[in-house]
Amino acid sequence: MHRRDFLLSGIAGLAALSGLPGCAGRGAGDIGGLNRAWLFSAADTPRGDHLIVGGNRQGDVLFRTTVPERCHGGCHHPSGHHAILFARRPGRHCYVLCTRSGELTHHIAAGEAYHFYGHGVFSPDGTRLYTTMNHYPSGKGIVRVFNAANGYTIAGDIELDGVGPHELRLHPDGNTLVVALGGIQTHPDYGRAKLNLDTMAPALLLVDRHSGAVQHRISPSHHQLSCRHLDIGPEGIVVAGFQFQGPEWEPMPLIATLDTRTLQYREIQLPDKAALALRQYTASVACHEGSPLAAITAPRGDQVLIIDRMDSMHLGTHPLTDVSGAAPHPSGFVLTGGDGSVWDLPASGTSPVRLNHHAIRWDNHLTV
Repeated sequence: MHRRDFLLSGIAGLAALSGLPGCAGRGAGDIGGLNRAWLFSAADTPRGDHLIVGGNRQGDVLFRTTVPERCHGGCHHPSGHHAILFARRPGRHCYVLCTRSGELTHHIAAGEAYHFYGHGVFSPDGTRLYTTMNHYPSGKGIVRVFNAANGYTIAGDIELDGVGPHELRLHPDGNTLVVALGGIQTHPDYGRAKLNLDTMAPALLLVDRHSGAVQHRISPSHHQLSCRHLDIGPEGIVVAGFQFQGPEWEPMPLIATLDTRTLQYREIQLPDKAALALRQYTASVACHEGSPLAAITAPRGDQVLIIDRMDSMHLGTHPLTDVSGAAPHPSGFVLTGGDGSVWDLPASGTSPVRLNHHAIRWDNHLTV
């Protein structure tokens, strides 16, 4: 039995998911009273082991849990009892983590002929989990709905009429899914190769999670601007981050906003030199709930950008080595980097402060 299969079989033998009683019964004293206030992220060790890491806003790591494949983004169950981290594209599993103990309680399989894209979100009552997935024989992108109240059985699929859905968020109305449709077709037989760059059709989608209807489809200004990551503020303004699949020397707008109240879509144009410095790639997007600020990381360009999402204005850029993950907290943002660093970025506009450093490579996302 391979190490990966051994780890998966061990996870599958743990507590059943309905209510996660083995998790909910943990006391608040476990690993420092770990709960929804803490941060979770995928990470890799220098020797290539794959981890799920739990920590706090001060940059301390409270636990490291080994998983058999590299993970990407995640989401919390509204109860706070558990979180889910998704395997990185083209991963076939996601992992359920008890937030009070740091233990893996289960894994969820993508199903035959499907793989995850690394992101998901719960319904407000926690009974449904929505995940972006690829049906790789056809190349069709879907949102798969899992019944979280019944052991995460499959409850249905939402067809998106497109390929490559990546990050999705729940709109503040509780009924609408905001989906970043990347437009890139992949197949596990070809690893992470991009198979349709000439015919890409990326978009931002607003989807009724109850009926599955795609209510609005907003396309970027160039068909190779792959919409990958996003967040949404409490007022309903979406901030989206793009990855351009065209020439490296062509300056492109990699950040856009969508006001879902008016459907006004605005791309943020940076000066050519500043745009090219991002190296055509953004990673995490994080909206601050207590201010109009949003942070967008650009790890290939070693930068984090701050915008005013209300006015769609670029406010500033901070140089940070391989900065990747971003998550809001009451007074600013926590950032992580591929070099193992954890930074605090105050909402006041002052420079980031490094809080800690660990011998791991943080993935591109933080789950709070």
